[in-house]
Amino acid sequence: MSEKILVVDDHILFSQSLKGLINSLQDFEVLDVLKNGQELVTYYESNKIKPDIVLLDIRMPVMDGIETMEWFKENFPDQKVLALTMEHEEETIIKMLKLGCRGYLLKDIDPDEFRYAMETVLQSGYYYSNEVAEVILHSEDKRKDQFTKRELEFLHLVCSERTYKEIAGEMNLSPKTIDGYREQLFAKLNAKSRTGVVLYAIKNKVVSI
Repeated sequence: MSEKILVVDDHILFSQSLKGLINSLQDFEVLDVLKNGQELVTYYESNKIKPDIVLLDIRMPVMDGIETMEWFKENFPDQKVLALTMEHEEETIIKMLKLGCRGYLLKDIDPDEFRYAMETVLQSGYYYSNEVAEVILHSEDKRKDQFTKRELEFLHLVCSERTYKEIAGEMNLSPKTIDGYREQLFAKLNAKSRTGVVLYAIKNKVVSI
């Protein structure tokens, strides 16, 4: 039985090409291709077949990816959603993850990695890039009691959309001291990016978001 996929992307050429790729994969089938979040809401309200995974772009007209994730969080919080986008902005990615997105993919992803990402979400609930997987692999035993109170405060703020400068102001610390906290946390988690830290925190419930 094929896994059902719903594509939500306003770039017609890309979305149709993506549909062709997914339908060529064994055990996967595209239910429909929608242009924005409003079309997705209409799809769900029409009681059509619910997908196993929604592939969701972020930058779309009418109702974008963030607004769509807000709707999912309120109406279908268990729906597995993968962001598939050209969006690189850390704050946007963090916001998507906090709203319940199970992972994010860039549109230049290798087809084999793309299939692996979908299979991973279906099996374990989340997708991690190789870099983020390394964070999880080396950090499974790290829980709240392995962070200092100040580190936990910093970790909570890292999982917000605040910039590092804003975090420094919130913690009444200098930007240089915040840089030190960041490097210390990255080293402790064997992480290379802020997004990796956020995914780790969500997966291991180190912070409540």
